[in-house]
Amino acid sequence: MSRREALPVYYFAVEIKGIQQGFFRSCSGLKSESEVVTIQEGGVNTTELKLMGVNKYSNIVLKQGFVGPELWSLRQNYVNDEPGKKMQRIDGLIVHYGPGGKRLHKWRFRKAWICKWEGPEFDATKNEISVETIEIAHEELTYEG
Repeated sequence: MSRREALPVYYFAVEIKGIQQGFFRSCSGLKSESEVVTIQEGGVNTTELKLMGVNKYSNIVLKQGFVGPELWSLRQNYVNDEPGKKMQRIDGLIVHYGPGGKRLHKWRFRKAWICKWEGPEFDATKNEISVETIEIAHEELTYEG
């Protein structure tokens, strides 16, 4: 058995509807959690049973240098919901790239929508990159290697 080393973080990209939407400097919220439901069984005083309850997924938060209106436009699809028109959720992929642009890891999210968009903070006294933040709410997260 060989020892596996943790890989350093290089960069991330997000693909929505099969189209790469940009490279990101940070990605957080790749988290899955199951609620624990405890039950006390009658006559058993030594322990309680722990059953699995509802699965929960944290929102995915992506940050990148502000490069254009593409993600703003995707957000507007949900904000400007037309009466009688069903909101179309999206599926996407978070891709972790390593040296030489090699795909190292992938996480697929499903039944998602952009629940928050935060534009860059403009401050003429600072010499920083304008950062855009998006938050994606979703109902399923799977690791695809």
